[in-house]
Order: sequence, then C-alpha cells, then structure tokens
Amino acid sequence: MSQYKPRLIDKQIENSLKAYGAINIVGAKWIGKTWTGRKHAESEFLLMDPSGNYQNRRLAETDISLIFEGSMPRLIDEWQEVPEIWDATRYKCDEDGVKGKYILTGSTVLPKKKQDKIKHSGAGRIKKLKMYPMSLYESGDSSGDVSLKDIYNNKVKNKKTRDINLKDIIKLVLRGGFPGSIDVPFDEAIKLPKEYIKEIIDTDINRISDVKRDLHKMMLLLRSLSRNESTTSSIVKLKNDIKGVDNLDIDVKTITDYLEDLNKLYLIENQLPFNSNIRSSMRIKQMEKRHFVDPSIATSLLNMTVDMCVNDLLTFGFFFEAMVERDLRIYAESNNWNLFHYQDYDGNEFDAVVEFEDGNYAAFEIKLGANQIDDAADNLIRVSNIIKEKGGKPPKSLCVVCGLSNAVYTRNDGVIVLPITALKD
Repeated sequence: MSQYKPRLIDKQIENSLKAYGAINIVGAKWIGKTWTGRKHAESEFLLMDPSGNYQNRRLAETDISLIFEGSMPRLIDEWQEVPEIWDATRYKCDEDGVKGKYILTGSTVLPKKKQDKIKHSGAGRIKKLKMYPMSLYESGDSSGDVSLKDIYNNKVKNKKTRDINLKDIIKLVLRGGFPGSIDVPFDEAIKLPKEYIKEIIDTDINRISDVKRDLHKMMLLLRSLSRNESTTSSIVKLKNDIKGVDNLDIDVKTITDYLEDLNKLYLIENQLPFNSNIRSSMRIKQMEKRHFVDPSIATSLLNMTVDMCVNDLLTFGFFFEAMVERDLRIYAESNNWNLFHYQDYDGNEFDAVVEFEDGNYAAFEIKLGANQIDDAADNLIRVSNIIKEKGGKPPKSLCVVCGLSNAVYTRNDGVIVLPITALKD
C-alpha cells in the first residue's frame, strides 16, 4: 500500500488491536475506512464487493462461519449489511481470547429492524473507533509546526510559518477532506462532495430507515443545514428557514426524524456544549453547534465557488470555522480529548473548547483574517475572567486559530496565535 497516506487513527487502531479481539471502525462513506482497515489487516472479506452479483454477501448470509477464514487481523468491510456478523464476531473473539483478530468497518448505524438481530453489545470484545475525513495535517496541507500537545504542555514556540493567501484557504474548504479529493486538480476535487450528496440521496437514505423518506424534503433540510453551518440553530429555526427560503412547510417531527437518519449515516458531527468544568452561577446554553462531517458538503449543497466566497467573506467565515473545528476534533480525539463549544445566556462564548483528560481545557477563537486577532484575543481574556469571577474554572490555555497568518506566537497577554495550516495533533 505504497500510496497510503497515514491517518491519525492508525495509532489508535494499533493500540486497540493489542487490547481487544476486534475493532469496529465507523464513520461516513468515502472517508477511507476500508483503505485504512486494509493497511492494518492481513486478509479481507468485502461484503459490498459486486463480483459475482454480490457473491460475498450471499455467502455471509448462507454460511457466516466462512467469512472468518483467513489470516488475522482479518478485515470484514461493511459488516452491517449482514447484521448477524456482529454476534458471530463476538463469539469468535470469545473462543480463545486472542487479541487483534478482526477489523470491522461500517458506514451506517443499523435501522431498528436490523438492530433487533444483534443480541450482544460486544462490550469488552469489540472496540469502536470513529473515523473522520482527513484533517489538513493528514492531507499534507498543514506543516504541523504546533500541536495540541504543545498547547496542553505549554510548550508552544514562536515560529514563522509559510504564507498562505485567501484563495488557497477557500480552496481547502471547498475541496474538503475526503481522501478521493486529495492530490487531484481542484476543478475535479470539488466535484466529489456533489457526487457524495447524490449518492446519499439516491442510494442510502431509504436503506437506513424503516420508513420511506421524502427525498425532496431531505434535500431541503440538507440545504438548510448548510445555511446554518457552524451555528446553534434550533429545529424550529431550521423549520422556519426551510419555509422562508424554500417556501415549504415541514413539521418538527419530520425534521427530527430526518436528522436522525443523517446521524445514522455519520453525515452530521455536531459540537456539544461545554460546561463540565465550569461550575459557577452562570447559566450555560445547551444547544449543539451544527456541523456536517466535512465543510465541503455544506459548500457544495449551496453551490459555492471561490469567487462567491471571496465576495461574501462573512458567509465563508462560517465554513472556515467548520473546517477548523473538523480538524480540532480529529486532533483532540487522537489524544483521547474532547471537542466542545461554550456559550452562555449573556452572550459570552468560545468558538471551541478542547477538554483534556485531566479536566483542564483550552479555549479557542477562530478567525479568518489576521486583522481579527486582537478582538478574538480580547474576547478570550474577557470571557475567561468572567468565568473565574463567577466561580468557574477558567481555561488553561487561550488560543486564536487564524486562516491568514504566517506565524505561531504567544502574545504579551498570554494568548497563543496559530495558523490552521500549522496545526496538528
């Protein structure tokens, strides 16, 4: 696999195979789960191989024991197509207690009817690992001059980084992090998210639900989510947005059901609110910040182009924020840390919060232009002081992540400034 680009999840896979009989790599379609699974496997069984009119799938349905024959670790790709594979894998892990036997991959959560076919959770035998599109560091678009570990350990060193212009940043967002879009001409790369959405609508939506969906309404919801990317919009706001923009009245229950379908496809990766370490008198909002798993999905649904982004930087700023928070999530989870956002009822907020295992956390503001750094730093300090004054635990580190900056440095007020194109895990 000489063309394989290393992924940050590789280390988690290696460690988990030493501790568990099997692992289950989950995540959206086209993010490289199969390719990564093959990197760590000695043999494979692909449920969705179309050869012989999907012979492998029929074989699994006929005699499930045959799919486990092969060198280990053995990759079993898209196992959810035959749900009985889950219990069979658990049983095979219990047979001898050997670690690292199987690598399962799956692109969807099972609909209720198929979930009923699974009798055991797999706890202690099968380790679930969630995979995402490629971060800028994984795709080679970030130098990795500074890491989240450096921020946690207070070891960020001032350093000049490479220059990057606005159109380059825009292209990174529009291209996205799907492996198939990396290392191909930009005009071809931006076609992949459009093909992705078409595949979801044409093939997947009605496969993962027990109830037939209205695909027109689903598409309108997807576009509304795109218009509300990186916001804490409620379901009622999504409903009103669809009615106001697309002139269609859709009820709240339908939106809720359709959002659940998108979650089953790992298409949505919302940012949870943070309050576990802020025990104070402040009232914390509990709204999730809405995100697609990759910002290129949102921009493709709105048919955004480079010129459109240049001419509407306010709107583009939300998509840039989404790309940064995609990467922050990938970097955080590779260290067993968590990503949140913070917002209270007085309007005080942090764009992103990374919570460390020891309970400390770093707060982030995300800004496209270097001219916004001063205001972002002032907000970080102001909100941190308010949290402290209210009896809460303030952040361990304050950071501004910028698009158009060419240096990593710590300001006199202690705020770290870094370009997204210099960050890694």
